[in-house]
Amino acid sequence: MTVCTFAGHREVFSSTVESEIDKALIEIIEADKECVFYSGGMGDFDKKCESAVRGMKRKYPERSIRLVRVLPYLTHEINRDKEYFESYYDDIVVPMELMGVHYKAAIKKRNRWMVDQADKILAYIYRDFGGAFDTVKYAFRIGKPVLNLAPKG
Repeated sequence: MTVCTFAGHREVFSSTVESEIDKALIEIIEADKECVFYSGGMGDFDKKCESAVRGMKRKYPERSIRLVRVLPYLTHEINRDKEYFESYYDDIVVPMELMGVHYKAAIKKRNRWMVDQADKILAYIYRDFGGAFDTVKYAFRIGKPVLNLAPKG
């Protein structure tokens, strides 16, 4: 089983990122019959990746492809938007390691948890600051392979 997580800045400025996401996902899915994709669901890049995973589930129905939303903490949003979550995600997870973590630190810890679980990180990093940058820097530090789809330069 291959586990992949997404890490990207809130805004996406590339007009070709959807096709690049598709290409990366196809490579991952064709290499393994069972894939899990973790998303924090924050920002354009995560949304584009989630949409692409849903497309891959339709394209490869014979494969086990799961899209999991990883929340940093429990909120009323899960109950309020239950139909949305159930129709868009195969599972919703709040890692046990995040229980009791102050909400201001929970997103960073959630991102690290996703990297720790992942075999690969699909990224969209074009600046050297912010939560997504910190997440990818952490991934590099612990030796996880990162594919950055942001334009160079």
